[in-house]
Amino acid sequence: MSAPSVVVTGLGATTPLAGDVSGTWQAVLDGRSAPRALDDLQWVKDYDLPVRIAARLAVEPIDALGYHDVYRQDRCAQVALVAARQAWADAGLNAENADPLRVGVVIGTGFGCVESLLSQHRALNDGLRAVVPQAVPMIMPNGPAAQVGLALKARAGVHAPMSACASGAEALAMGARMIRDGVADVVVAGGAEACITPVIMAGFIRARSMSTRNDEPDLASRPFDTGRNGFVLGEGAGAMVLERAEHAEARGATVHGRLAGVGITNDSHHITSPDPGHGGQLGAIHTALREAGLSPADIGHVNAHATSTNVGDAVESGTITSAFGADAVVTAPKGALGHLLGASGAVEAIITLLSIRDGVVPPTANLTDPDQEIHLDLVRGAPRTLAQHAAVSQSFGFGGHNVVLAFTG
Repeated sequence: MSAPSVVVTGLGATTPLAGDVSGTWQAVLDGRSAPRALDDLQWVKDYDLPVRIAARLAVEPIDALGYHDVYRQDRCAQVALVAARQAWADAGLNAENADPLRVGVVIGTGFGCVESLLSQHRALNDGLRAVVPQAVPMIMPNGPAAQVGLALKARAGVHAPMSACASGAEALAMGARMIRDGVADVVVAGGAEACITPVIMAGFIRARSMSTRNDEPDLASRPFDTGRNGFVLGEGAGAMVLERAEHAEARGATVHGRLAGVGITNDSHHITSPDPGHGGQLGAIHTALREAGLSPADIGHVNAHATSTNVGDAVESGTITSAFGADAVVTAPKGALGHLLGASGAVEAIITLLSIRDGVVPPTANLTDPDQEIHLDLVRGAPRTLAQHAAVSQSFGFGGHNVVLAFTG
């Protein structure tokens, strides 16, 4: 008996470009870039950080959630809940057409609830009673997944993968496997991140991972460009409703596309640097294609992880060339979004699926002088009209995590 087909029936997102999917998609197509100066944050001045830019949310969570939910949840859980509720509504799900016993949730995050951990640690300096009673559920890394599970009354399993910048993509992969394994009919899966904080910024600065283009924040994130000098930290969330195809058909759901194959590997090479031999990344690509029943020639475009770091972009470009050839059509949304860490794979999966649906590949923002050592067909300047049946989205994370998702229309 063949495994159930997994379709996508709902999409939700809140990003540095917009508070929803349609606004984010249009901004990416327009080549807009979200990073801005952090002039209003006192801690940036207090610590005299050499990086003073980031890609913060375009719309604050309180606008969608209200005071009660915001007060009791970490910002990471807030953005997860915003995206999940959007996806649930887009899918047209409710208590009548989704049995809670067959509904699952998988929300990944790279750092989890950092803001609450730091704020409650500061509060303790003022005495025990200054720490809020909700401190532990606000801090625990499974908090975003748990809050989404509570909101949707999901009882088929609530999971919280943490695989650095591949977390959101791995959550989608886990959600698909839950459906294929017969555990659930519906899974709300995605990623969330909200960690624009002093210690996280300082850590990445010390690792020399971040762009220092403070005077031109909107030009700082430059995937595959000769002038790239690191990523720009961002925040946000993306979520998909994954559904067993027969279940979606029975209730007359609108289908955005299909998550046809997933590939998960690990480099086991270095804690922060990708394997220059490409083995792990290529393994994830081949596994995703094999599971989807696709060949490299079937892939219309590649949504690259491409964080705008020198080493990362160079290694990934070699991987893409090895897997798909030098004429592979490639786009990199982090030029527009910044790097949303654990949320990036989920948000970019949405962009990949919309690209197939609408027959257009968005440009890579800020790609004005392509690195001559990178031999790919990089989409830049303007969107490219491209009828396509399938595309892949790649996500890689510290620790050697590799996740590749293959989508079809």
